[in-house]
Amino acid sequence: MAWKKSVSQPRHEVPTISEGGGIRYLHFGTEWVQGAMWVSKPAELVLEYTAQMMAWLLFLAPGRQQTIGMLGLGAGSLARFCLKQTPCKLRVIEWNPLVTSACEMYFKLPRPERMLIEHLDAGVWVADPSQHDQCAVLLVDVYDGEAAGPVRDSLAFYQNCRDVLGEIGVMTVNLFGAHASFEKNIRRLSEAFEGRLLSLPQIDAGNQIVLAFKGPLIAIDIEQLLARAEVVESQYGLPAKKWVRSMIGRSNDGILTV
Repeated sequence: MAWKKSVSQPRHEVPTISEGGGIRYLHFGTEWVQGAMWVSKPAELVLEYTAQMMAWLLFLAPGRQQTIGMLGLGAGSLARFCLKQTPCKLRVIEWNPLVTSACEMYFKLPRPERMLIEHLDAGVWVADPSQHDQCAVLLVDVYDGEAAGPVRDSLAFYQNCRDVLGEIGVMTVNLFGAHASFEKNIRRLSEAFEGRLLSLPQIDAGNQIVLAFKGPLIAIDIEQLLARAEVVESQYGLPAKKWVRSMIGRSNDGILTV
């Protein structure tokens, strides 16, 4: 989540660590939590919004030939979870190498061959044509220590994110629902993804996860989606039925279309 704020003034924020109640936290010298880990269960997701970032599992089953792209490493929570729970390859783009070092030293981040971490600006990476059509899933969580909205959120950025996805793909992005940046991001996401968005309920911490879809139009019966949610809950330990129930209001005659 630590990120390059200016091309002309590169700056790597120094991670700080705190711990309490069996949970280890990553910060950048402020009260804002950039990531967290159960010390005794490092592959489980502590923060509710990180679990919601995995809501793409409702619509796309992970496979060995698929690649999950991650923009922002944070405390490595999603990387550890995806490595344990899916057979996918991982491409992680993190601007700050100090974050990667902290994850390896304090957050039990493994480095298997199927995970590649690159220290690059997320905006530059998604704009590179060689990265287009490479990912089935893209998880976008790009914040700095000030946490004043995403540091990469232009229309061009989201259009490039769409291009990074393959013919069929899902992106999840972490936004602040009550923040002034939210409506701006929704407008740009909607334009980049032709209105094919789903929002999960805002959590108490203010995070709101938005899913964006690429590929053939999806029209799925809510009951079928609830059945898929049962599978996701049993296989991955995620509160997927709660997510689907929040989508019922978006359905027309019991059919959700995205």
